Amino acid sequence: MATFSATKTLTAIVSVAALGAVSLGAGSALAQDRNVTEDQIIRALVPEKKPLTRGLSVGPQQTVDPTAAAAEGKLVQKFRGRSTRSLSIAEREEIATIVKDKPKIDLEINFDYNSADISAKSLPSVQALGRALTNNDLKGSTFVVAGHTDAAGGEAYNQDLSERRADSIKRYLVDKYGINGTDLVTVGYGKSKLKDPSQPLAEVNRRVQVVNMENKATASNAK
Repeated sequence: MATFSATKTLTAIVSVAALGAVSLGAGSALAQDRNVTEDQIIRALVPEKKPLTRGLSVGPQQTVDPTAAAAEGKLVQKFRGRSTRSLSIAEREEIATIVKDKPKIDLEINFDYNSADISAKSLPSVQALGRALTNNDLKGSTFVVAGHTDAAGGEAYNQDLSERRADSIKRYLVDKYGINGTDLVTVGYGKSKLKDPSQPLAEVNRRVQVVNMENKATASNAK
């Protein structure tokens, strides 16, 4: 089962998409702080500004096709307000595909044994997340909150556990920080998407990934 022993220390591992932000490895994170900070989360999740164009870009600068961006925005709206357990396997994979190139951060969060209750020692990371998502740089965007487990235990158990833990983070953010619940799309992946497949039981696989799906302008103008 993807559970946490009370004797294990908490590690906050920042996994930032290739958007020019700083990435911290496990050793570095342990050496500096046991919990991820609000500033680290903001820097990881703020999207890189890219010009809108229908043509091809010259040089290394990436561009965004407005038609593709509109289609993606429509897809995001499809999942807003949906409950975690209402998502089909195909829809979970659909979400996994669209988050690949988005700014993201992995939070290695401890939960109480065999439950979705956030452990006291992990609260600082979750609170930092709440402050970050209500920061003016991020407030109003749509975020995917994805729960993951390690490879111990059966698929059905881990799938259920990952969903409950993603929902637990969402409830905390809504209740404590007043974040609009429809701005948080929760999804569980169980043990199907290990962060480190070479070490299937490693703590790094037990994580909650937060992905920024769209900038504030897109979110506020979405119909």
